[in-house]
Amino acid sequence: MDTTLPELRESEDNFRFERFLYAKGMVRVAGCDEAGRGPLAGPVVAACVILPTDCDHSSFVDSKILSHQKRLDLQNRLLEIGADFGIGIVCQQTIDEINILRGSLLAMERAVKNISGPAPDFLLVDGKYPVPLNTPQAPLTKGESKSSSIAAASILAKVTRDRIMDEQHQLFPVYNFKQNKGYPTREHRRAIALNGICPIHRKTFRGVKEFVEQPTAAWQKR
Repeated sequence: MDTTLPELRESEDNFRFERFLYAKGMVRVAGCDEAGRGPLAGPVVAACVILPTDCDHSSFVDSKILSHQKRLDLQNRLLEIGADFGIGIVCQQTIDEINILRGSLLAMERAVKNISGPAPDFLLVDGKYPVPLNTPQAPLTKGESKSSSIAAASILAKVTRDRIMDEQHQLFPVYNFKQNKGYPTREHRRAIALNGICPIHRKTFRGVKEFVEQPTAAWQKR
């Protein structure tokens, strides 16, 4: 069966790929995305989401253009409409061992395997690389703007990771993870330079690896 996705023009709606796959006999079409490739600290978190075919898909857009409160509202909306979803998390230690690209794909693999209900028939994956599974799939560059299912996954992944980093802020407040979520802001870089690193920093990342041997007194004093 040919499931090569059609060309998508910017003016077309972001549920076209899903409808195309439904017409090809695919029943459970899932979107996959991750959050946390760029930070200097914390895990990478992925989500896999199957939107109900009759839901209002138009409200699910790229998480990066939404406010924090809107993302929370849409997470609740996913629960209300009964969307099937799974979450996958890869910790900073594993990221350091296998690199962030492989870590991101592993997180998406885990998200797919953790999805509620039967496994997906087809995956729409944000980015250039497929998830390391035998499930039929199509990687989509800037997929959050092309597929509501991927956008929904981006929202769920972002909300989940933000919650994790808020919890880490309570353990390591000197780095202000509640605000920067582990991303390399000027304030975060300055905190690393002054205080060294903490256990959730990614030791192979530039901006962190230079300080691996520096004492980490700040977080030890919490």
